[in-house]
Amino acid sequence: MARNRYDNIPMKVGDNGKRVSRSVIYPPIPRDVNDIYVITTIGDRLDLLAKKYYGSVGHWWVIAQANEIGKGSLTLPVGVQLRIPTNVNAIITKFEELNQ
Repeated sequence: MARNRYDNIPMKVGDNGKRVSRSVIYPPIPRDVNDIYVITTIGDRLDLLAKKYYGSVGHWWVIAQANEIGKGSLTLPVGVQLRIPTNVNAIITKFEELNQ
């Protein structure tokens, strides 16, 4: 498993001659009966929830993708129900397959 989700993303040379990574492809994250649901409280952030449930702040994107949270801040409003997928290893494996 990659330590950084961009570790295995191929690089290319852009029009300006600089190296850039190609677009990242995220896998669909279907609902599972084992998913955990939480209601956000003051101070909750995607990275901190990822650390709590997955042991890695770097897996924040799994929670974001599962809840269709777009780009922006890692902070979350209070009182929002979030789905925390429990099959994170399968999700990361699929991510790596899609981005080889």
